[in-house]
Amino acid sequence: MDRKSFLVPFRKEESIKWNYNAGLAGVSSGIDPVKGKLASPQLVHLLKRSMFGASAADIQYFHSKKLKKIIEELVYKEEMAPPPPVNNYNDPDSKKAEPNYFFDEDVPAGQTWVNATIYNGKNNGRRRNSFKSWWYGLMINQDRTLREKMVLFWHNHFATETMTVDNARYLYQHNEVLRRNALGNFKTLVKEITVDPAMLKYLNGYVNTKKAPDENYGRELQELFTMGKGPGSHYTENDVKAAARVLTGYKIDNKTFSSVFDAGRHDDGDKQFSAFYNNTVVKGKKGPTGAEETDEMLTMLFARQEVSRFICRKLYRFFVYHTIDAATEKNVIEPLAALFRKKDYEIKPVLAALFSSKHFFDAANFGAMIKSPIDFTVGLCREYGLRFPDAGNFVEQYGLWEQLRNQAAAMQQNIGDPPNVAGWQAYYQEPQYDKLWISSDTLPRRNQFTDRMVNNGFARGENKVQIDAVAFTQQLPEPGNPDKLIDDAINRLYNMDVAAADKAFIKSSILLSGLTGMQSDHYWTDSWNTYLKNPGDKKNADQVIKKLKTLYKYLMNRPEYQLC
Repeated sequence: MDRKSFLVPFRKEESIKWNYNAGLAGVSSGIDPVKGKLASPQLVHLLKRSMFGASAADIQYFHSKKLKKIIEELVYKEEMAPPPPVNNYNDPDSKKAEPNYFFDEDVPAGQTWVNATIYNGKNNGRRRNSFKSWWYGLMINQDRTLREKMVLFWHNHFATETMTVDNARYLYQHNEVLRRNALGNFKTLVKEITVDPAMLKYLNGYVNTKKAPDENYGRELQELFTMGKGPGSHYTENDVKAAARVLTGYKIDNKTFSSVFDAGRHDDGDKQFSAFYNNTVVKGKKGPTGAEETDEMLTMLFARQEVSRFICRKLYRFFVYHTIDAATEKNVIEPLAALFRKKDYEIKPVLAALFSSKHFFDAANFGAMIKSPIDFTVGLCREYGLRFPDAGNFVEQYGLWEQLRNQAAAMQQNIGDPPNVAGWQAYYQEPQYDKLWISSDTLPRRNQFTDRMVNNGFARGENKVQIDAVAFTQQLPEPGNPDKLIDDAINRLYNMDVAAADKAFIKSSILLSGLTGMQSDHYWTDSWNTYLKNPGDKKNADQVIKKLKTLYKYLMNRPEYQLC
């Protein structure tokens, strides 16, 4: 069965009924590398999966490079850490008389708040919003690397929620841990997350003491973060209890905004683990050396091969396809997991192998995943080349980022706030997986968003972000030829073809609309050329712009635009 056969339900949004068996057709190829230069559809497929959307500049930059060079840049390129979020949230002077007027006296406007030491109910909420908008802006302005997609991947994997963590500084520090380690070593990442203040707060690690052991993090460390719940994962309830005892003693220092180990709160007795962990005993340690038990336990966890399989399955479902059949497990997951172990859990080699593989570039995987709301909204901004205010106008810049991230939140993906510790269901819930992004509520919201981006966009102060239909069209090779215009727009926005009958309908009902009798391609060609020569011809310009807006609204309302 065709992996894309689930397109049909999109056309009847009021009664979406999925065929969850639509992905049964398997792909038998493995991780043998593809060599040489990529064809255009292959390149677009790679860019849409490894980044948010594929902009014209991205495609142009990579189109003449060999795959090995592309992977080097996507995976191995070193990047500078981005500037931190700033105070964009002071109320204007015009609101001084209002009872809820707010002005942050500790952080000047336009300066970062991440090192501020005073947090209260008013400034903390505004800083949380600043953090989330900043993060959305980083995705829009991403470099040509995997980092931003991997930060989202790890955010979903090590899920936290902003209201539970609460403190904006801890939220930023947690994001910095994910960002710094996103393409680094997984063992290092797990250790840093284990003692990260945001995670200690979110999963109660900061109240885990020898007198009152809290099993929350010890459970999720195994169930969600390392072992998973796959067929080879057989840890026990006693293993959860033993892990909780190992992790006793960590707390949060709200003066230094860091985690500390308090030996007086640590259980210094021996911790016995099950046969699944080879009956390992983590010997109890007294005093400051008690913190070393955490390292010993993590070494025990990573000795299990199931860790590598679990993470490789999650990477596969995030970047390739949700179904992992027996052939995929054998030909893709197992060799990737073996590579992961061989490289001592370095993440880059695994990603390089996956994105270079024949399996990844199998045509069956093209356009076979529904875009997440973040991918949908951020990808649109990047593919249409939307321009936002620069850092000098941080109030309107952040304000526009906030409006767009709120659109993604309305489509059920609120950055910074997965629904629970397991992350967003669309990444793990079988058999639905990514189909959970589409419902009778969210699909109309997607269509309304794309329509608005074409018609009026979003405004903040003197600035507006809106699709420029003419500018986008001018980037295409032959916009004066209606057939080529439709073909090129489809190739740019979908990376899959559309039936000839559908293209004929688009041409006749949109680009050649308004004609009576015999329709002729020169009608559009003449209108377009006239517009280029004389954009001041209002009647003609209005017609050209109206038709282009209608074209892009229609293309983005089709089910193909929901896919990547």
